[in-house]
Amino acid sequence: MAVMSVRMNKEEEKMMNYLSSYFEEEKSAIIKRSLQEMYEDIIDNKVIERFEKEAHTFVSAEDILKTF
Repeated sequence: MAVMSVRMNKEEEKMMNYLSSYFEEEKSAIIKRSLQEMYEDIIDNKVIERFEKEAHTFVSAEDILKTF
């Protein structure tokens, strides 16, 4: 486990206090959650980019219904 010191300006401190109160969590938990969500966003974007680079064929709803 690491110990960090975070300096915030007045606006950031105001946001942190609001989030801490709103979610009823300690400030460290809010920071941890933010880190996790940001990391997950990066991984999600990489998966999406890889998917978008692949060749995919579009199948319309009409084509699907014709097979039944």
